[in-house]
Amino acid sequence: MKPLNRLQTILYNAGGLLLLVGAVLPLFPSAQVAAPYVFTLGAALFGSMQAAARYEGRNVTVRRLRRQQMFGATALMAAGLLMFTSLYQIAPFRGSEWQLLLAIGAVLEVYTAFRLPAALKKSEGEWQKKNEA
Repeated sequence: MKPLNRLQTILYNAGGLLLLVGAVLPLFPSAQVAAPYVFTLGAALFGSMQAAARYEGRNVTVRRLRRQQMFGATALMAAGLLMFTSLYQIAPFRGSEWQLLLAIGAVLEVYTAFRLPAALKKSEGEWQKKNEA
């Protein structure tokens, strides 16, 4: 995978932190108005930096995990948009539908966070074995 540079890593980490803060803010009635803004900004930073770390190899497992990771990032961004519809009571999503997308995105992100490095390491080892032979 293409590594992130220093600025991209900072934006990636800031996006993750904003995601966490934005997901917790709805628990506090005085901060519910700021929650969608914080969460959506975090999701945009986090997802865009994940997309910037491209994979150009041919390993099927890594490519599948990257697609899952991108789907998780998209689900987090959509959850941010649904937070706005919930806050401003925009039809048809006026309730807590954003929580379902948040859960889906979080599960996919956590799963790929553990599986992707292992799959990359394994594919790198297979590539080295092919080149040694």
